[in-house]
Amino acid sequence: MKILILALSGIGDALMFTPALRLLKQGLPESQIDVLVMFGGAKEIFRNNPNINNVIHFNFLKEGAFKSLKFVLSLRNKYDAIVNVYPSNRKEYNLISLLIGAKHRVAAEYLRMNRENLGWLNNITVKEDDSMHNVQTNIRMIEKLIEKVAHKKINFYDAEEINLELNFGEDDLNFAENFLSEKKISSKDLVIGFHPGCATLKNHIKRRWEPEKFSLLANKLIDKYSAKILVFGGPEESELKKEVRNNIQSENALEIETGTLLQSAAIMKRCNLFITNDSALMHIASALQLPVVAIIGPTNTNYIHPWKTKHTIASLKLECSPCFFYSPRPLSCKRDDVKFKCIKELSVDLVFAEANKFISEIAESKQF
Repeated sequence: MKILILALSGIGDALMFTPALRLLKQGLPESQIDVLVMFGGAKEIFRNNPNINNVIHFNFLKEGAFKSLKFVLSLRNKYDAIVNVYPSNRKEYNLISLLIGAKHRVAAEYLRMNRENLGWLNNITVKEDDSMHNVQTNIRMIEKLIEKVAHKKINFYDAEEINLELNFGEDDLNFAENFLSEKKISSKDLVIGFHPGCATLKNHIKRRWEPEKFSLLANKLIDKYSAKILVFGGPEESELKKEVRNNIQSENALEIETGTLLQSAAIMKRCNLFITNDSALMHIASALQLPVVAIIGPTNTNYIHPWKTKHTIASLKLECSPCFFYSPRPLSCKRDDVKFKCIKELSVDLVFAEANKFISEIAESKQF
């Protein structure tokens, strides 16, 4: 059986599909599994995954409608099943699945705008559940596909224990080792990673905690613990990282610039704690089993909380939260007093207090 995974959304979504991917290979061990990605970061997530035969990279946004249609039609009738990674509730993705022509088209049935986004084009579906994590929804989709084609079930309660999967090459690990050596970061240092960025599409930039607050938090962590602060982010976040770094009043902070996502992730492995917005790097920290302080405002945390790792959510827990559920609509705020109050009024002291809880545990275990 030939199966194509449509992982056309972001890096975090790709990573949250990896437990389901492992189950798919276990359930259908003789199958060929290919993955189609649109973003380079998602390609990195799958690059060394042993459950995949081929990673196909095509940038639909860059190539335009004509070249994109030609590319999709080149895949026509080459696959028996297509799985649309959750969440990816866009009509374009459902059309791609239909045009490729697989007999089995697997996706979530969304609670919001499913019909408008052509969700009815899929013929193996699971109902979206706002109480479930994205990992769990992906697993449910794979369970249903396996049941349909192989007439057997996988035990969900065992399956959900599978961690997110990130696979490094030896060159990635060597890069990180050399970096840490050059920067004189030793095993005795308390190393805390920051990610001040997040996705910006559909107004999601409003999910970001202000960069100046990350800087103030770093100053407090350095003053109290002499922590080493590593500021991470993608190539498009260079200015953001620089802004955070320039407002930290110590040489104990570094901007992390690397050539690939896996090189950055390999450096992240050294962190004792990771403090981050709701972002792809939050999920990478989860895959690395790092303790995580997740700064989350409007998003439904049931969907995206750090998976199978120690974590805490830094949140104001407002009566209007969460207000963002999966929909093609841009992120918006209906408050009349302070727009996006859930993130704008989240204080440095609150996040510092959450970080302190983890640092006390780390100190007790003599990790630094």
